[in-house]
Amino acid sequence: MSQVDQADAFDFEPIVGYRVARGSADDLSRQVGQWLDGGRRDCPWFACLNPHAVEIAAGDRAFREALLAADFLTPDGVGVVFASRFLGGRLRERVTGMDIFLGVTAKLAERGGSCFFLGSTETTLAAIRERMGRQFPTVRIAGTYSPPFKPEFSREDNDAMIAAVNDAAPDVLWIGLTAPKQEKWLHRHQDRLEVGFAGPIGAAFDFYVGNIRRAGPAWQKAGLEWLPRLVQEPRRLWRRMFVSAPRFVARTLQSRIARR
Repeated sequence: MSQVDQADAFDFEPIVGYRVARGSADDLSRQVGQWLDGGRRDCPWFACLNPHAVEIAAGDRAFREALLAADFLTPDGVGVVFASRFLGGRLRERVTGMDIFLGVTAKLAERGGSCFFLGSTETTLAAIRERMGRQFPTVRIAGTYSPPFKPEFSREDNDAMIAAVNDAAPDVLWIGLTAPKQEKWLHRHQDRLEVGFAGPIGAAFDFYVGNIRRAGPAWQKAGLEWLPRLVQEPRRLWRRMFVSAPRFVARTLQSRIARR
């Protein structure tokens, strides 16, 4: 997508070196719906920006390049929303991968569109099919694919994944390979994917079928959704809260000083 097209589609603001889309999940999902209605098949895509992603990208050039190349970034972490306020911006709410998944899928349901799920296990993919059939009966599941669990995919693995997606010809591709693997994979293979929109949404696969319980609306509204998750998965999430978050705060302070 060209910079001109991006400017036409979204209103952005800079947050610690990244251009984050303003607007609610409904606003952003509506724009994706317009892309789908327009017949785009060049795989525009979004990614979620949160403090942990920013800090990983600081030491992972390929991940940073992927985030910068996304057609839009959402303020996935409450820390990004707070950073916007601290820097004089206008972001007022989080927009998570789950929010975009549900919003775009609702648009697909209106038009009788299709989607493809790439990632996770066969058990989880089967559960997604079952729940999607109940919640969004007018959305066609064009296909699912559970790739091998390995640190790096081979050329043969990538070719098989891309062929599975393109043969199914879905409107939307949802990817659940976990960050930053999923964003880097999508950025690397975007030009080979013939879909109307793609979203690397990671844990949303597990949230959707209940493998991981999402915090309730009260926790979400208070900006404390991370706390119940930390209690559920302390060994996986402690670094996000106690290493990445303080570093992101320091980065935000530096950004404010630099602006002055």
